[in-house]
Amino acid sequence: MRAPTDKALISPAGRETCQLYSEFLQRDVTLDLYQPQAGSPPSILSLLLVNDGQDLPAMRFGHLLQQLHCAQKIRPLLCVGIHAGPDRRHEYGTAGIPDYLGRGAKADLYTCFILKELLPWLRHRLGAIHFKEKSFCGFSLGGLMAFDIAWNHPDEFRHVGVFSGSFWWRSRALDDGYDETRHRIMHARIRAGKAAPWLRFFLQAGMLDETADRNKNGVIDSVDDTRDILLELQGHGYQLGKELCHLELPDGTHDVKTWGRVMPVFLQWAFKK
Repeated sequence: MRAPTDKALISPAGRETCQLYSEFLQRDVTLDLYQPQAGSPPSILSLLLVNDGQDLPAMRFGHLLQQLHCAQKIRPLLCVGIHAGPDRRHEYGTAGIPDYLGRGAKADLYTCFILKELLPWLRHRLGAIHFKEKSFCGFSLGGLMAFDIAWNHPDEFRHVGVFSGSFWWRSRALDDGYDETRHRIMHARIRAGKAAPWLRFFLQAGMLDETADRNKNGVIDSVDDTRDILLELQGHGYQLGKELCHLELPDGTHDVKTWGRVMPVFLQWAFKK
C-alpha cells in the first residue's frame, strides 16, 4: 500500500499549494494553505477547512485574509482550501447515505480522508498537538459535505459555514413518492441526531441560486431547504443570533462571485478577534 505523502508545488504570495496522497480516496488531493500571520504558534491558530478550495483564488482569498488579519478583525487563522477531485459528486454528499441516483457513495471515504489523513498531516506539518479550534465550510455540494462531517463529528469542529448548500440532497426521486419530511437526507439526519451545544452554524442562500420550486410555494428550493435546516437545528435548541447565523441575499446567485461577497462576513462571524 502506498503511504500518504505530500509535496509542495508552488508558493505564490499568501498561498502555498501542496499535494497529499490519500489512501482512502486513492488519489492525490491538492491543498492550498493560507496563513498570512506566519510564525503564529499552532496552539493559538484556528483552523478552517474549505471544500471546493479550487474556487478560493477567484475570490482573491489570500488577499482578503491578509486584509482582515492586518486590520485585526480576525484571530490568527490557517485556512486549507481542499480542491475537489474529478469524482466530486461521489466524494461529496452525506456519509453512508448516497442520494437516489447513488451519488455521494464515497462521502464516507472523504470523511475518513479529512479526519484520518488531512488533520494528522496538518498537525505533523505544523508541529501542533492541537489547534485552538477547527471549523469547516464549503460551497454548494461541498457545503453539504462540510456540514455532514461537522454534524457527525462535533468533537472535532466548532463552526460550520455553508454557502448555497445542496440541502435538497434526497434519497427518493421527486416522481417516486418523494416526501420532503422524510427524504431530504440532511434534514432527517439532523432530526435523528443529537445536538452539540458548542457547534455554530452559518447558512447562506441566494434568492437567485436557482429557479426550481418543488412545492410551488413561490420560494426557490435552495432557500426553502436552507430555512428548513434552520428549523431542524432550532428543534435541537440552537438559536438565531447565537449559534445560528442565517443570510439570504436578494441578488445572490449560485456562483463564486456571490460566495466571495459572503466570505468576509463568514470569516468575521466565525473568527472575530
